[in-house]
Amino acid sequence: KVFAAKERPLTDPLIVHVSEFDDASPLWENSQDPALQCLTQTFWPGPLTLVAKAAPHVPPLLMAHTGYVACRSPQHSIAQKLLVESKVPIAAPSANKFGHVSPTRAQHVYDDLKYEDVWIIESSNGGEEVICNVGVESTVAKLTTSDTEGGVITVLRQGAISAQQLEQCLQQAGVVGYTVQKQTKRATPDHVASVAPGQTIRHYSPNIPSYMVTTECADEVLSDSDIQLLTTAVVIDFGGRLASWKSHALAYRDLSAAGKSQEAAQSVFETLRWAEQVEGGAQVLFPHLDDKHFDDDALVLAVKDRLTRAASGVTISSLISSLDATK
Repeated sequence: KVFAAKERPLTDPLIVHVSEFDDASPLWENSQDPALQCLTQTFWPGPLTLVAKAAPHVPPLLMAHTGYVACRSPQHSIAQKLLVESKVPIAAPSANKFGHVSPTRAQHVYDDLKYEDVWIIESSNGGEEVICNVGVESTVAKLTTSDTEGGVITVLRQGAISAQQLEQCLQQAGVVGYTVQKQTKRATPDHVASVAPGQTIRHYSPNIPSYMVTTECADEVLSDSDIQLLTTAVVIDFGGRLASWKSHALAYRDLSAAGKSQEAAQSVFETLRWAEQVEGGAQVLFPHLDDKHFDDDALVLAVKDRLTRAASGVTISSLISSLDATK
C-alpha cells in the first residue's frame, strides 16, 4: 500500500523506524557489531539511518530484495509516541509522491496524498505548525563487515551527520578496524535496486524544469535574451550567489543570504515547493555548490545533494544556449 500510494518503484527500499536500538536489533543479522552499537548509542534518536545485513525474517519487499535493511530512530516526540504506542517497527518513507519535493509540513503531505488512503498526524505549538528541525532527510550509512573483524561504513545519502562525525564517533569509542567513506557513485537508475532511498538522480523535484547554474554563468553579463528568460524564471539562491538576477527574475528567494547551512537546510524543501507554485514560472534556477568549499559542512553537502537531484543532475553554463539544448 505504501508503494502504491507514493507511486514508488519496488527498487526503492523503505526505512524501518524504531523507538530505540533494542527494537532494531532483531532486524539486523549482526546487531552486536561494535560499529552499530557505537553509532546508535551516539546518534539515536536522531538524523542517522543505518543500513546493515538483514535478519532472515525481514520481508524482502522492504529491502528491494537486496538483503540489507535500513533502520532509524527518529527524534521527533510525535514519531516517538507513535512508535511506542504501535509496539512494532514502522516501515515508512517520506509522505509525498515518489520523486517530488519532500514534505516538511502537514499541508505538503495533504497536497501530495489527499486522494490516497492515509491519515495525517499534525503537530502544532501555540497554534503554529511545527516544521522539521533539520529540514532534510537523515544521513544514510551502510555497514559492510569483513569475514574477520571491522568493515566499511559508506555514507550513501548526506544529511545532518557527516562522514567525519561518524569516523570521530568510532575513534573516540575505541572501535577500530572500520573505514568510513563517502559513496563515489552519485545516482542509481530507477530500475536498479538500491539498499537505501534517495539514490535516483531525479528526486526531490519540483513540477517544472529545474537547473543548476555554474559560477561562470552567474558571473556573466546578462544579454537581452538572458534578461527575457529570467522574467519567467524562479531563482532559488544560497549565500547571494545569484543576487544580481533578483531584479530580473519572476521570483527570487535566498535559502540563506548569510550562507548559513542550518538555515538553508530548514528551508530548502519549503522553497522548492514554493517555486513550483509561482504563477508564470517556466523554470527554476539555483546555484551549483562546489564540494571543495564545503567538505566539512554536512548540511551544505545535504542541500547540494537535494538541489542536484531536484535538477536531475543538469548543470547549465549559459542561460539561453544551455536551456535551449535541454528542451
